[in-house]
Amino acid sequence: MSLPPLLRAMRPHQWVKNIFVLAALVFAGGVAEGAGREVHVIPVLLAVAAFCLGSSAIYLLNDVLDIESDRAHPSKCKRPIAAGELTVGFALTAAAVSASAALLLAWMAKGDPVPVVGVLLAYLTLNLGYTLRLKHVVLLDVFCIASGFLFRVQAGASAVGVPVSHWLFLCTLFLSLFLALCKRRAEMDLLGDDRGDHRAILTQYTTGFLDQMVTLAAACTIVSYTMYTVSDDTAHNFGADHHLVITVPFVVFGLARYMLLVQTQRGGGSPTRVLLGGDLQFVLNALAYGAVVLLDLYGSW
Repeated sequence: MSLPPLLRAMRPHQWVKNIFVLAALVFAGGVAEGAGREVHVIPVLLAVAAFCLGSSAIYLLNDVLDIESDRAHPSKCKRPIAAGELTVGFALTAAAVSASAALLLAWMAKGDPVPVVGVLLAYLTLNLGYTLRLKHVVLLDVFCIASGFLFRVQAGASAVGVPVSHWLFLCTLFLSLFLALCKRRAEMDLLGDDRGDHRAILTQYTTGFLDQMVTLAAACTIVSYTMYTVSDDTAHNFGADHHLVITVPFVVFGLARYMLLVQTQRGGGSPTRVLLGGDLQFVLNALAYGAVVLLDLYGSW
């Protein structure tokens, strides 16, 4: 059954990206041990909800501004605003309501040392700049996308009340760059020789350059994550006898599988769709990874 036009325009499948808000709760040893662990769950969930609504507000605004180019796109033409299922005025009103509700939820989440509402404001400002101009600047466009994930991680850390570790920062940066570069690579394959008519910036990228950068970002992700699993900070958060290092093969497989999907044109334009069932091997690997991490954090071996 198809979702209502407004809900489809808000792209709820993209809310999966906000799992990064939970990163600090899991990997930073997020909260105090014992009974204190539950105290921080509600602020983090409020932060997740705030980023879901905030990102939807940006999607609505973006679709309004890109309505003409979307109508000429082979897949984006089906978006509710481009397809005429949702009026521009209604979409802008919904965007304003979503942004206001997001800021309210972020304010309720509080945050230390940085208020979550401040992080969300920075995220919205960055994405507004991206929508209006920065997405047309080569390389800066993918770094803006990566910065959005860093803001998500910072919001979760603020809600938990812990600083963002150097390792969490690096892993998030390289992984988000990997995903953003893969997205550009997939767009070039989809649009082919007409890519400049739909997104002019794609004419400034080459397939060879993007493949090199994707490989570099994947390698940096693997190295930084591997170093994280054997660091002293990780031993402090997970316990000296933790087994997090055995999750490294899952990370390597996940990155390799995603690269294969992109380069064989079987996915990669939307990581959330791949994660939500677009590829069975990728989904099973992600579930196995999550199970091992939770077992290592909360269980006993």
